Amino acid sequence: MTLRTFGLPAFRRFPMSHSWNSFLEKKTMRSVASAHNMRMYRTVPSMTSCSRKAGSSIKKLRHIEGLSLTCMPRSFTPSCRDLVAPVSDRKLNTVVQISVIHPVEQTLTRYSSTEIVEGTKDPVFLTGVTFPSDYPIYEETRIKLTVYDVKDKSHNTIRTSVLPEHKDPPPEVARSFLGCASFKVEELLKSKEQVLALSLRTSDGGKVVGTIEVSLVKMGEIEDGDTDHITTDVQGQKCALVYESTAPESLSGKENLPFMNAVLRNPVCKLYRFPTSDNKWMRIREQMSESILSFHIPKELISLHIKEDLCRNQELKELGDLSPHWDNLRKNVLSHCDQMVTMYQDILTELSKETESSFKSSSSKGEKTLEFVPINLHLQRMQVHSPHLKDALYDVITVGAPAAHYQGFKNGGLRKLLHRFETERRNTGYQFIYYSPENTAKAREVLSSINQLQPLIATHADLLLNSASQRSPDSLKSSLKLLSEKTELFVHAFKDQLVRSALLALYTARPGGILKKTPSPKVSTEEKSTQQDTPQLRRQDSIPHHSDYDDEEWDRVWANMGKSLNCIIAKVDKLIERDSHNNEEGAGSSNSKDGEEDPTMEDSITSLPREDWYEQLHPLILTLKECMGEVVSRAKQSLTFVLLQELAYSLPQCLMLTLRRDIVFSQALAGLVCGFIIKLHTSLHDPGFLQQLHTVGLIVQYEGLLSTYSDEIGMLEDMAVGISDLRKVAFKITEATSNDVLPVLTGRREHYVVEVKLPATVFESLPLQIKEGQLLHVYPVLFNVGINEQQTLAERFGDVSLQESINQENFELVQEYYSIFMEKMPPDYISHFQEQNDLKGLLDNLHHNIQAKKRKNVEIMWLAATICRKLNGIRFTCCKSAKDRTSMSVTLEQCSILRDEHQLHKDFFIRALDCMRSRQMQGALTESDDPETGCLTDNKPTSRHFYPVALLLVSSHLLVVWLILSLALLLAKYQ
Repeated sequence: MTLRTFGLPAFRRFPMSHSWNSFLEKKTMRSVASAHNMRMYRTVPSMTSCSRKAGSSIKKLRHIEGLSLTCMPRSFTPSCRDLVAPVSDRKLNTVVQISVIHPVEQTLTRYSSTEIVEGTKDPVFLTGVTFPSDYPIYEETRIKLTVYDVKDKSHNTIRTSVLPEHKDPPPEVARSFLGCASFKVEELLKSKEQVLALSLRTSDGGKVVGTIEVSLVKMGEIEDGDTDHITTDVQGQKCALVYESTAPESLSGKENLPFMNAVLRNPVCKLYRFPTSDNKWMRIREQMSESILSFHIPKELISLHIKEDLCRNQELKELGDLSPHWDNLRKNVLSHCDQMVTMYQDILTELSKETESSFKSSSSKGEKTLEFVPINLHLQRMQVHSPHLKDALYDVITVGAPAAHYQGFKNGGLRKLLHRFETERRNTGYQFIYYSPENTAKAREVLSSINQLQPLIATHADLLLNSASQRSPDSLKSSLKLLSEKTELFVHAFKDQLVRSALLALYTARPGGILKKTPSPKVSTEEKSTQQDTPQLRRQDSIPHHSDYDDEEWDRVWANMGKSLNCIIAKVDKLIERDSHNNEEGAGSSNSKDGEEDPTMEDSITSLPREDWYEQLHPLILTLKECMGEVVSRAKQSLTFVLLQELAYSLPQCLMLTLRRDIVFSQALAGLVCGFIIKLHTSLHDPGFLQQLHTVGLIVQYEGLLSTYSDEIGMLEDMAVGISDLRKVAFKITEATSNDVLPVLTGRREHYVVEVKLPATVFESLPLQIKEGQLLHVYPVLFNVGINEQQTLAERFGDVSLQESINQENFELVQEYYSIFMEKMPPDYISHFQEQNDLKGLLDNLHHNIQAKKRKNVEIMWLAATICRKLNGIRFTCCKSAKDRTSMSVTLEQCSILRDEHQLHKDFFIRALDCMRSRQMQGALTESDDPETGCLTDNKPTSRHFYPVALLLVSSHLLVVWLILSLALLLAKYQ
């Protein structure tokens, strides 16, 4: 079976080793795939653990050698000459495996390998070796080079392990041992021109089978030569020059910022050089990093869910007396909601145990305790150094599609489930009152506003009284301004007619339909608000209008808040005006208009006016608080009753939908926060970006590679809703006041704010609007194109309408963002921007491709990604597990960028692609592999390993036959 994607030839053939699923779990063609898999499955020691073990045993060498880890040269390239083939007629396919022998423990760490060079006895390996900065390499460290003749490239898999040097595993058959050589690091350092020529000898140390040369390479000092200097053999090979490491080295000075170090973990880097069209070298550095936000954001979000749900449960309990029907429903709802809170608390407890985790593998996507955590969340960064162009960074966040894998997809995903739920709820019986999703969301929003504004108003009212007691006009004005702003927001929140209709519904739910009224505060209500019509509900017979219900009572209560505020404003103005008038008359006046005592009486001058101001404002402040308490009491109860309707209908289903939506949103939010922080970090010194950030916001483009077939339909439906829900997320940038720079999440299910902390020096350089706490918005969009074999079946025999509708809906969102961008950004920026980017043409082309409905139209993905990059957006690439399809897409995109933006030589496009997709760069041998004894290969699969593959092939053919026969029967039936 071959994998064909993006219209390119088949790049790899899948070996039939182990089962199909296990192979897909272990295989990825991303540029740093093997290191990725080492972290994913923990089947072998990582390079970090290896260095930690070795480092613990050779601490003495640090003092003996007097050489620090950072100053030791760490990169070299091998090449071979005059290799002797085991069989005279055979052309060699050679590969060099690099091992490290630690001087104290004398253990052998299989570190990495070169690419395979085919058909020559003088191979020039274009893959170098780089050790990370914290890897224990000293002058006494010995490097061992072992050369193999690879008979079957599909079995050439190398993994990292640590073995005693004397261990001799059994021989195997996929590649044969040619010879080996070793050297000490100090020998390379002291050699002439820092090049060593070593004889390759057989395992018994007797016969010489060729020569291997090792050349020292200093990272960051690679020469910029012409490609004409490459030998003929080198040009015939399939990869350009590659250096690789497992830690970044001087990628950018900015990466030392504390908040970046707190977000990214376990970086893996590779370095290439490719020829440009004018025969110069460009250097490309790839970096893949995990993010601690994979676990941090879900824990923050679950904590907010628990807090919100506990508050809602308490409000349900405080709803007051209800008729038996509604009281029983409330008890049932509380019982189920308490169970949900307990489950969230258990999940949070389990996640809290993952203190050092930064990565969730695809093999864990079915674990209940990790279902809030995104799958395979990584930053994939490409940094390009071109000889004539400005250096550039290209970031893509790769993550598994946000979906509720543990919940399953038997009944579809969120998109279908939510539509079905609303349809059934709309047509429910008389015992429930239907409120639309918009009204339910509005109820939550108003309740949240109440909880936020009520304590603020009380605080500002107390501050106003404090200013009055101090008789400070300026402070009084400032306190009054803040009180007025918060009170106006509070009053405005209740203008919606939803509160009035909810009060009527709650009145009918009381025992006997009698509303227990609380005495109104003592405020003149001569001017009544104009009564407005109660909005029509779906089932009017469920909330009949009672003749004893006073429709105008809520208007009076609600209006009293505004009138109380007006009284306070008038009184403050009068007091300040009187004080100003007194000051104009002069301190020597014996009488004042307010009947003050003689100014010669010092005590009266200092105490009586202050007491007078406080005493005059205090009754008005008490009235304002009484009015606010009355409004809060009535509004909270009525809006909580609205939420009860949603929960009461199909209770288990409603809560399960809420759980599923929370899970999907948590995964999507973790990726978004990671992407936002990375984008902010890389663009801090771009004034145009910062202006766009607070003026328009950022577009966030998700590239989906899911098929519209089987379970992936449900995943796509989950993903579409989860990404759409990200619109209710806003960001705020604050100054970090401690070493804890991880983002902080606040809000509720309908609106979240992510607080991103920056160091003081960086924060001070931001625009004033951002420093003042302006909310920064994002515009998430999703474009999906299925590319695998299942999508072929879906397009020929199934339904792709879901994909088409998602793409069309999100294209309209991109157009909307583009319109806002062109409208709000300054004209000088727009004119310069249009000179650099033909966005209008790209948008038209994207719209044309979406309307064309072409099979596997990957042009949609390329156009959407290009538009996103040109609009300074954040890029995501997603498939089921963010492995095979994602890696194919990312590597193709990177090579296309090098070709279109950085003049990659056209003859090296496929070679560069093969190099980035190579999985033979890093990783190491299993414990059954021996560098000197016979040959190396993966273990041979037994017959049971072939069974899943055979079943898959047979079942897919049977499916096609069944579809054809069914179609024939239908045609015969209706003829």
